[in-house]
Amino acid sequence: MKLGEHTATFYGVISILLWSTIVGLIRSASESFGAVGGAALIYSFGTIILILFMGLPKIHIYPKRYLFWGTLLFVSYEICFVLALGLADDRQQAIELGMVNYLWPSFTIALAVFFNRQKFTWLLGVGLALAFVGLVWVISGDKPISVEAILTNIKRNPLSYLLAFVGAIFWAFYSNVTKRISGGHNGMVLFFIVTSIGLWLLFALQPAKSFDFSFASVGLLLVAALATGGANALWTLAVIRGNVAFLGTLSYFTPVISTAFSSILLSTALTLGFWQGVLMVTLGSIICFLATRRVALNTSKERH
Repeated sequence: MKLGEHTATFYGVISILLWSTIVGLIRSASESFGAVGGAALIYSFGTIILILFMGLPKIHIYPKRYLFWGTLLFVSYEICFVLALGLADDRQQAIELGMVNYLWPSFTIALAVFFNRQKFTWLLGVGLALAFVGLVWVISGDKPISVEAILTNIKRNPLSYLLAFVGAIFWAFYSNVTKRISGGHNGMVLFFIVTSIGLWLLFALQPAKSFDFSFASVGLLLVAALATGGANALWTLAVIRGNVAFLGTLSYFTPVISTAFSSILLSTALTLGFWQGVLMVTLGSIICFLATRRVALNTSKERH
């Protein structure tokens, strides 16, 4: 049965809510099973869950471009994202890295303008600038805003910040490319399988590390796997068949929901300055969306 637009859009709403829990859940799992080991376990269980609900991937029917670019972009993003969170020095930094990752809505819109050959407007520039200022506000912590304060914070763990930033760019490309080259197919099961294999290969290259198995840690691991697998699978269905404009608008509030959930789950009190930065990133993304809508409406009027 063909998936309708309203149903696909509803799946997208659920995926956004699940996505909002991922930062806190992945960080919690990494504390018990390690950065790489925790990520490998999450995606292995997530793969099993996806296979049970979606079946094995029918690779032979996927367009070749989708097989290559979809797999490359998705796997690259997921590995960057989970390792950035797992390698964070502490829970506060993990939440900061989550905010770096949430630059992807703004990046996605900027790339969409490029792919659709739309005009880059001043309003879009304002939205992107505000999102970056919000990120700078978050990274600066409690210190006055300055280049020195930002660099000092990043130098604590440059690899994690770089992974989170590059990951946001990968996901922006994935979100734009998928709709164009997927041919209506959903390769999420395949993507999860490849991501799991990649993470286990990384784990094998590490010195031997033990896992901290307990009822609580295993429970969090399974919830993280369900949230990660479910969010990504439902989002892919949504961007292929759903109302992307509506979901894009809703996704801009993900940083606020995610930060609130993460601060509760990780028992981390956040400063007023941090929340101000979160709201700036969110507002910047919304302005980017409004800018693209304005361009689309103007283009439509010109054609008529």
